[in-house]
Amino acid sequence: MIHFFEKGKGQPLVLIHGFCETGNMWKDFAESLSPKFHVFCPDLPGIGGSLIEGDQISLEEVAVILEDWMEVNQILDPIVIGHSLGGYVGLALLELMGNRIKSIGLFHSTAFSDDADKKEMRNRTITFLRKNGVEKFVTSFVPPLFPENRREELAQEIEKAIEDAKRSTLKGLIAYAGAMRDRPDRLEVLKHYSGPKLLIAGTEDGAVKIEASRAQRDAFSHYIELQGVGHMGMVEEKEKTLEIVNAFALGSI
Repeated sequence: MIHFFEKGKGQPLVLIHGFCETGNMWKDFAESLSPKFHVFCPDLPGIGGSLIEGDQISLEEVAVILEDWMEVNQILDPIVIGHSLGGYVGLALLELMGNRIKSIGLFHSTAFSDDADKKEMRNRTITFLRKNGVEKFVTSFVPPLFPENRREELAQEIEKAIEDAKRSTLKGLIAYAGAMRDRPDRLEVLKHYSGPKLLIAGTEDGAVKIEASRAQRDAFSHYIELQGVGHMGMVEEKEKTLEIVNAFALGSI
């Protein structure tokens, strides 16, 4: 069962959260976008209010669960925008649904699979989680998602992000660390999709390096770099990124 909130009417716009986040992270975006769109913000299975049985899941399984959820809630021809892990889920959905998705946006995410170093980092994450639990993990994981030189200025937002991250379940975080590690490269899926495709990248993103974003920019119809921004552009540059998402969803960029 997918827990979600919705706001507005009209063209469906599905916002998918990242790792150590819940659908709540999109509250401000949903509020601002709801006059023009019917915004849906789900908690991924195993996160927040959406439960899973064990501590293993694949992104392909997540995509099937979300496709069923969209069918039940009559979310047709959606625009899908995902942050980080949410972008990986969005690409798995794209592979499953193809042109039944109206357009897709990746927010600090990538179509590439993990390299060996990143896979090893995922394994260390799983080990740490099993040993120390959710709270200790998220309090160390979340702050580095923001650029070091802005952490003091963004202290309130970081604290809010940590509190949201604490709503993750241990099983869910372990499951998604494994799912991200094992996901395939989906660059060809992206290239073969004929709808509008957006990538928002941050030049200071420590999780998805700017070099990786630039290496896949030709697969997107719209590529936007945010100068001095880390992994959390929707928080660091809320107004600017909101404007970009709004324009993309309206088809006006």
